[in-house]
Amino acid sequence: MGKFATGLVCFLAMTLAFAVAMTPAEQRKPSKAPALVLDINQASAQDFAKLPGIGPKLAQRIVSFREKHGPFRRVEDLMAIRGVGLKKWKAIRPYVKVGNQKSEDRSQKTKS
Repeated sequence: MGKFATGLVCFLAMTLAFAVAMTPAEQRKPSKAPALVLDINQASAQDFAKLPGIGPKLAQRIVSFREKHGPFRRVEDLMAIRGVGLKKWKAIRPYVKVGNQKSEDRSQKTKS
């Protein structure tokens, strides 16, 4: 590739990067993650499917697991479901809770 072509490619790449950086935040694609924290004992399959990395099949698997085994006691219980490993659990952890549970573990409260 000649110097002109290399320069043109660099110019176009910089122009594109600048255009993306100048795009107003409200025009950018919104995050798929929910704005609120889901109670995993009340959420529907459609609610779960809004979480990062959770598709419709896994969302339905979570709801089916809950229906078969009863309510979740801890958010860590989600890792008992096929398809929810540690990496995926860490990705959805900020968006899920059990009932009135805060983001900290209940066992930590009782130790204080």
